[in-house]
Amino acid sequence: MTDLLRLTLIIILLTITFASYFLVIGALFTNRVNKTKNVIDQTPGRSFGLGMVNFLFFGAIAFALLSVAENTGAFIKGLLTIPALIILTFLTILLSIGLTGMVKILSERIFPDLTSWKQIAWGSVVLCFACALPFIGWFLLLPCVAFIGIGGTILGIVQKS
Repeated sequence: MTDLLRLTLIIILLTITFASYFLVIGALFTNRVNKTKNVIDQTPGRSFGLGMVNFLFFGAIAFALLSVAENTGAFIKGLLTIPALIILTFLTILLSIGLTGMVKILSERIFPDLTSWKQIAWGSVVLCFACALPFIGWFLLLPCVAFIGIGGTILGIVQKS
């Protein structure tokens, strides 16, 4: 029983943390998040495909570099680990901006009458709890939302206007 309470507390605390994180990302990078949101609104399928291909490609490269670095000497380990960490950092940045755009889309559709910051806060709570749903949230919703977010961010960066 205590494990269930501990897990529930962890999920609630992580939801509060993610809500705060998405509020900060939305406030600091307003133009980038809005452009990502617009791209995702217009072409969600294209964003999904592009995000999945890029995540799998760069994730495989980072995984391969870290796997090779594990069995080498100290100097080579540093040479292989640094590019892998740069790739993972870049993917994390794309994912952060993309998920913030997805939260904005979700919150504008579910809570149209709230103010902007309340929309983002409640939208991130809804998305976090939905992604915490066993199996469907973990293996279907979370990757789908993440791929769409990454692809939308990339399309928002490379498209003109």
